[in-house]
Amino acid sequence: MHAARAWVDGAFRPVAVSFQDGIVTHIGSSRDLDGQTHVVPDDAVLLPGLVDCHVHVNEPGRTEWEGFRSATRAAAAGGVTTIVDMPLNSIPATTRPEALAVKRTAAKPSAFVDVGFWGGAVPENLGTLGALHDAGVYGFKCFLAPSGVEEFAPLDIIQLAAAMEEVAAIGSRLIVHAEDPAFLGDHGVLGQKYDSFLASRPRASEASAISSVIAEARRTGARAHILHLSDARSLPALRAAKEDGVALTVETCPHYLSITAEEIPDGAAEFKCCPPIREAANRDLLWEGIVDGTIDAIVSDHSPSTVDLKRSVEGDFGLAWGGISGLQVGLSVVWTEAQRRGLALDAVLPAYTTGPARVAGLEGAGTIAVGAPANFAVFGVNDPFVVDATELRHRNPISAYDGRVLTGRVRRTWLRGYVVYDESAPNAAVDAPLGVLLTASTGVTAGVASPRRKL
Repeated sequence: MHAARAWVDGAFRPVAVSFQDGIVTHIGSSRDLDGQTHVVPDDAVLLPGLVDCHVHVNEPGRTEWEGFRSATRAAAAGGVTTIVDMPLNSIPATTRPEALAVKRTAAKPSAFVDVGFWGGAVPENLGTLGALHDAGVYGFKCFLAPSGVEEFAPLDIIQLAAAMEEVAAIGSRLIVHAEDPAFLGDHGVLGQKYDSFLASRPRASEASAISSVIAEARRTGARAHILHLSDARSLPALRAAKEDGVALTVETCPHYLSITAEEIPDGAAEFKCCPPIREAANRDLLWEGIVDGTIDAIVSDHSPSTVDLKRSVEGDFGLAWGGISGLQVGLSVVWTEAQRRGLALDAVLPAYTTGPARVAGLEGAGTIAVGAPANFAVFGVNDPFVVDATELRHRNPISAYDGRVLTGRVRRTWLRGYVVYDESAPNAAVDAPLGVLLTASTGVTAGVASPRRKL
């Protein structure tokens, strides 16, 4: 494979890449390399397969919201070749090894990209996280505020401290939905005004919870990760903690980087997520965190539901399900906003590749390197399109990005050297799902699939 611009070692350069049995075997500058004849057009770039370490697939139990087949096909169409599935909102939640086994059984015949799994830390399983760690989860997610589903209870501050001690002892990581319930308003009827919902989840809630996470990570030495950062005013504290050597990583999401509270219409509950989308000035500060590297990863937090859970309550922001569907279009959304700000693609690519791979501990993911999986995406940097929620591969046709005019689109995606998405034939069926189920003990190069469709 030849490309005039390929993202290799953190920079764009011309390369020729060869691979065998799904693994990159050579990277050179020659345009005549081992018979690899696919040429990336000059108006596109070759990227490593993207990594999204924050995806709610919801299968089993709530497969009508999203399932492994639909989610991983959407991922492939967005250039994402590795996802890590959240321990909720599936039933059972992934809080026991037995539940992980159920989840893996559901995913195995349906994964079109590679899938790893987070475990959950809830009050009921504290003290027993080691068994789930040994079963291969990449770490443990907890909530400090209600999760929205009964089967995944939040931790209080004492339980957070205990969870940090436990993950430190077993060498894992704790990933935290950081909102302090003491600052949250009523979760019931709020009406159609977005301002009412925003006021119910103030930035003080995030700031307080983030301070607690930093303090416990500092005390215990545990690896901690702040999920879906919305409050940009917490960036100085996060930056300072990192500079002090606290084992801390941070993510944000395309919706926080591209949408502002000021533009959300009344009753448009497809924009509801927790923590909430905040004002334009907040968005500007988040972008500063991307540019200076304080924010390690940009992830979708793909948290879909059925259309009726978003719209059957007449647009009430208090009653609608909180989650945004965006797995397929994340890079396009962020690149469009980056261009508006005069930023190069280089500014966001680490947060889509090596950043989320490092967050989850996915060795070999998000890179074009000898020995890494032959996972690639061709991205047409200037390709314009309008998002149509009915044409996305997500299971349910509702998205906060519906109707948005974007620039930059994935044209083709490879998983271990085999095409899993081709824009020229978007509805063509891949002969078989080619994704591998990953475990923290084996890494992303283990268990190479037996694919059917090549270049």
